[in-house]
Amino acid sequence: MDGASGVPQGPPIVAGMIPLAESLGQDERSLRAGRHRAHAAALSDRSVSYGVGVRGAPAYLARARELGIPALRRTTGGTGLVHLAGDLVWSIVLPRSDPRVGRDFVRAYARLGEPLVRFFVGLGLDARWSDPPGLVDDYCPLSARGSVLVSSGRVIGAAAQHLSRDSLLHQGTVFVSVDRPLIARLFGIADGTITARLSGLRELGLERRAPASLASDLQRLLASALERPG
Repeated sequence: MDGASGVPQGPPIVAGMIPLAESLGQDERSLRAGRHRAHAAALSDRSVSYGVGVRGAPAYLARARELGIPALRRTTGGTGLVHLAGDLVWSIVLPRSDPRVGRDFVRAYARLGEPLVRFFVGLGLDARWSDPPGLVDDYCPLSARGSVLVSSGRVIGAAAQHLSRDSLLHQGTVFVSVDRPLIARLFGIADGTITARLSGLRELGLERRAPASLASDLQRLLASALERPG
């Protein structure tokens, strides 16, 4: 228990370069523990993830397999997502009793993801949570579901949720790099103006910042947000 804020804290998670599978596993363990938890890290591998609600065998998973790209199922919602080495992943876990969860949590991306906006402001960039563009159903950041993080008019991240009996996991990613040809190939996108709607921190002028350093800054913001009473 944090003596100043009254927010229970689990053991700290040190931000760093980790595989996506490890990050997802940490999130699920935190969700089961049901305690307040903030997590941010930079990924060490390239992979595809897909939401718990994806059914059947979508074509992008077969294409990923042909290219030797691991595919991991998330327990959060949404559809497919490409992760590149260096991309940032982040999450918060809140007990359902925390008033920040609220009854409107499925529409509260701006509230729950507010630290991401402050993170971008600290980097000298604009950012806001916005309705998704609704262009590609199978590729989550360009689909019509949930909410996306937008900077300079382009999508730079997304988030998804998993509500258990006791806790809410709000989990997201920020693109550091964007491999448009790979995304187009995996998700069958022939129109280049569609993938042009995506961007990453490198394209926004942060070429010199190491991903692990960015993740460390983001984790501090997330942890600070959780320390404020809900």
